[in-house]
Parts: sequence; C-alpha cells; structure tokens
Amino acid sequence: MRAVLGRDLRLAVRAGGGFGLGLAFFLIVVVLVPFGVGPETEILSRIAPGILWVAALLAALLSLDRIFALDHEDGSLPLLATAPLPLEGLALAKALAHWLTTGLPLVVAAPILGVLLHLSGPGMLWLLVSLAIGTPALSLIGTFGAALTVGLRRGGLLLSLIVLPLYVPVLIFGAEAARRGADGLSVATPLLLLGGIGLGCAALLPFAAAAALRVTLR
Repeated sequence: MRAVLGRDLRLAVRAGGGFGLGLAFFLIVVVLVPFGVGPETEILSRIAPGILWVAALLAALLSLDRIFALDHEDGSLPLLATAPLPLEGLALAKALAHWLTTGLPLVVAAPILGVLLHLSGPGMLWLLVSLAIGTPALSLIGTFGAALTVGLRRGGLLLSLIVLPLYVPVLIFGAEAARRGADGLSVATPLLLLGGIGLGCAALLPFAAAAALRVTLR
C-alpha cells in the first residue's frame, strides 16, 4: 500500500496528475461568488458554509476520473491486480492518495477562503472540522465510482452522474455542521452523522470498488 500510495503521489505532483487543480477550482468558485450574489457582508456570511462545501465537493470531483484511468490506459491495472496487495487495499490506497492531493489542500485552504465570504471565527473552525471529517468520504465514494466506470467511453460523465447523488448526504451534514458552528449552535449531531458516513464508506466501499475492478478486468 505504501508503494502504491507513493507512486500515485509522485504521479500527481510530477506528471500533471491534477495536483492543485482542485484547489485552483475551489479558489475560483469562492472568488466568483461575491460577484454573483453581491458584496453584502450579511448575505455572504450566511451562505458561506454552503458555498464552501459545494465548491469543495465539485473540486474533489474534478480529478476522480484519473484515479484508475491512467493505470488502465498504460496497462498497469492488470499488473496491480496480480500483485500481492489485494484489490481492496489498492482501492483504499488510491482513495488515500486522492484525499492527500485533493481533499487535504481543500481542508487547509477553506478557512482562509472563508475570510473572503466573511465567515465568522467559530464558523471557520467548524468548517475546518467538518471538511476534515467529510472529505475522506468524498474520496472513498469517488474511488468507488471511478472503479465502476474505468475503461468506459465517456466514463467521466457517467462517473459524475453516479457520484453526485452519493455526495449529497456528506454535503448536507457537512454544511449543516459549519452553519451551526457559525450560529453558535450545537454541532454534535451533524458531525456524528458525518463521521458515521465516513466510517461506513471506509468499511464498505473498498470492497465494492474491488468487486467492480474484478468485473472490469475479466
């Protein structure tokens, strides 16, 4: 798993693998929002948690089709399938690599970009916490979707149609936790539900992704 993880991280950084692409998209969306809704501080601070979570979700979606597509194109996916590492471990390593190159930069940048939307101090803290808990689930769900669509023509469009509905619960509870934190309300319930979704994804989706890969490789 360490070898696969290190390989994917090196490809993301060196070979135009999309490192920083999601972060740039995240920044562009957040910068454009005030032009669309106006500069009123009250409005921006009210919608900031939802806007930041939607932007993070779409940014995470950008690089999903590259999780298995490059390995399929260069013929390394069948070799990885015959390696001592089970396909479940491969899927988990791919999801972790995607989170490290896409999700983690979004978590770090979100509070800074929250300043542009006049998000309050407590809101920034709980936004950071909710993204840290929720973005791993986005990567795991995306890895499952990428495994389902690897090798398909126009798989990127199909991948978006599969993954976006599955992202909705993460978006709802993540944005709700940040909104409640900004309003000074209790965030325990949405964070617990968000954490439960993440744990459920970690427990089930590597096996589902491995099963999809086995069907593809037959």
